[in-house]
Amino acid sequence: MLREAAALGFTHAELSHGIRIVLLPGVIRAVEEGIIKISSTHNFCPLPTGITQAAPNLFEPSVPDRREHEQWLRHTKRSIDFAAQVHAKVLVLHLGSVNFFWFNPGRTLKTFVRRHPTVSVPDDKAYRAVLKKACEKLRKRMGPYWEQVKASLEEVRAYAAQRGVALGLENREKFEELPIDDDFPALLDSIAQPHTCGYWHDTGHADIKQSMGMLDHQLHLEKNAARLLGFHLHDVTPDGRDHQPVGSGHINFEMVSGFWRPHHLLTLELSPRVSRDDVIMSKQRIDALIGQRFGG
Repeated sequence: MLREAAALGFTHAELSHGIRIVLLPGVIRAVEEGIIKISSTHNFCPLPTGITQAAPNLFEPSVPDRREHEQWLRHTKRSIDFAAQVHAKVLVLHLGSVNFFWFNPGRTLKTFVRRHPTVSVPDDKAYRAVLKKACEKLRKRMGPYWEQVKASLEEVRAYAAQRGVALGLENREKFEELPIDDDFPALLDSIAQPHTCGYWHDTGHADIKQSMGMLDHQLHLEKNAARLLGFHLHDVTPDGRDHQPVGSGHINFEMVSGFWRPHHLLTLELSPRVSRDDVIMSKQRIDALIGQRFGG
């Protein structure tokens, strides 16, 4: 797997939340032999025993249930240990979601769009009213879940710092997922020293949230620029499919590249269905932007 990535011209790779335990000997061997370097990993990596498919939300740090929390804590610490073992700088984390027992207000947004296929979302006045009401319900319900997220981060923050691994808190694409995007600056400002938590920006997720009217992509980057650790780079097609080749959709990567800094990690996060040629093309387009941004 890593030899193939290296053959495509990549010097570094992110190990995703789909790495099964049986793959670890080969991964470690590839790192030891210098085939490729591991820039980042994604919780949970490796996957818990018995899980064979990508499962980043198998256990959530937002859940108050003690048993699930203990599982999240155990596997997150294990992921931190493995990240340190392969010399990864960052472990990317999802921060859970708000659970609605009976009715998720995010569904009202989908229902509105389905029933009004000709309206201009997110600018339509009626849609904005539905969105405002849904967001108010999300805020009203999220309190205990959000406090649990912050407590969970505090439990692993020092553990990660001791191992030299930063925690990259990723923006999400679903209505009910945490953090609410406007809350990133306050969350990061509230974390005490040693400060090993930072913001991890996913271009596709931000674009999806922008299409929902929940953020402005460029303004969101401006608000979090000082705490950025890295990026997941992928495009979104007009019909809403993400993890697509760079340049195949409508994301303004020239705008995104304006926020890159030399210490940031840039990861192409593409669908397994993307062709080899499109992977190479995506890399070339990102390399060109790096050249424009930093020269060389």
